[in-house]
Amino acid sequence: MTFTRLSARLSQSISSWPDRTHAHGRDHGERRRGASVIARNCILALAASLTAAGVLAQQFPTRPIKILVGYGPGGGTDLLARLYAAKLQEVLPQPVIIENKPGASELLAAQPVMNAAPDGYTLWLGTGGALAQNPGIRRDLPYDLLKNFTPVAVLAEAEAVFVVRPNVPVNTLQELVAYGKANPGKLNYGSGGIGSGNHLQMEYLISVTGTSFTHIPYKSESEITRDIMSGNVDLSMITAQFAVPLVNEGKVKAIAMTGTQRLKALPDVASVSESGVAELKSMGSYTFFGLMGPAGMPPSVVQQLNEAVNKVSAMPDIDKRMREMMMMRPKISTPAEFKGTLERELGKWRELSKTVKIGTT
Repeated sequence: MTFTRLSARLSQSISSWPDRTHAHGRDHGERRRGASVIARNCILALAASLTAAGVLAQQFPTRPIKILVGYGPGGGTDLLARLYAAKLQEVLPQPVIIENKPGASELLAAQPVMNAAPDGYTLWLGTGGALAQNPGIRRDLPYDLLKNFTPVAVLAEAEAVFVVRPNVPVNTLQELVAYGKANPGKLNYGSGGIGSGNHLQMEYLISVTGTSFTHIPYKSESEITRDIMSGNVDLSMITAQFAVPLVNEGKVKAIAMTGTQRLKALPDVASVSESGVAELKSMGSYTFFGLMGPAGMPPSVVQQLNEAVNKVSAMPDIDKRMREMMMMRPKISTPAEFKGTLERELGKWRELSKTVKIGTT
């Protein structure tokens, strides 16, 4: 039954309600009539809201859609957002505008969407850090991911590569884990800072495998790789887009990559799932990129946006460009599957938060 038919049926049934006064007295009858009026008003309001939601869903979209990104122009997340925006406005068809709000671990992009009208016109393209890691590890965030937002669609997944300086005596992830257990604290690893993606992923590796490495926080991947090449840092996990040219030039040694599939750009580097380290089979991709809306979005609008995103993800030119230029894989999923991914990831990072303290957790 459509929203319009349901609201019409509610209105018709309400209009036929009798206004009964019983023999128990005038006061009782007035109370009955008052309660009846309140009930009818509530249901009329519900019928009106259902009708409005139905009209919205049937007409969506009728105006430009805005996607907020928690990073500045030119970065990987921004490039991905603009790549999809150009195609989405052909599929929907309505203009899709990208608005950059960098800072505060994507919070500056998330909050306006959380507080926006749940009509599908204001969305947030979040990364795995803001969608799973931070909500799982931290306790000071001003939002509850699954209560304050609606999962719409996953756009893509991206991988990272475990790299070591060339003279570290390991060539596989299995050998690295064995070396870390036999020589606790001897090797150090660089990360993009406390709470960054590669920091948390390395701490996850340490936690589940029982290894021991010393953490050295940096501010960027370029600083990490500079010190790996100079011999000041032993290992790190850096994004594939950044790692591939360095590996191909022999400046760092790749021993594994996250995820379940090998990169075409590094065909000889095994994925974590085939590395022989059983504890890391659930590690998954390094990060993912998901489209979120405010809580309370009409299911039909969510479905329409999801189908539009999936159409873009299935385009051969999008797949080729993402894999070759951005080292990402397009992803197709339903809203329910996306929600399930978020629940699993949140559970994983909440478990890690019991042993790894990041900032104000």
